[in-house]
Amino acid sequence: MAKEPSDLVVCVDNSGYEAALERRKLYALLPDTDAEERGLLRVVDESGEDYLYPAKNFHKVELPAAVRRAVFHAA
Repeated sequence: MAKEPSDLVVCVDNSGYEAALERRKLYALLPDTDAEERGLLRVVDESGEDYLYPAKNFHKVELPAAVRRAVFHAA
């Protein structure tokens, strides 16, 4: 069963990942507690696939519920 996005994050540093991530862009975050314990986040990147990236490269974004639904619906 595929994991559903749990949150949105904004990329604040794409150093070393320029082809896969864009700074200032929102990305879907998939739940992965094992990765988070290691300082990583599972993010759906520009390829449309999910990969692990350093958590320090992102900040979680809090959006009003209606905006959040609209963003996930548009994806």
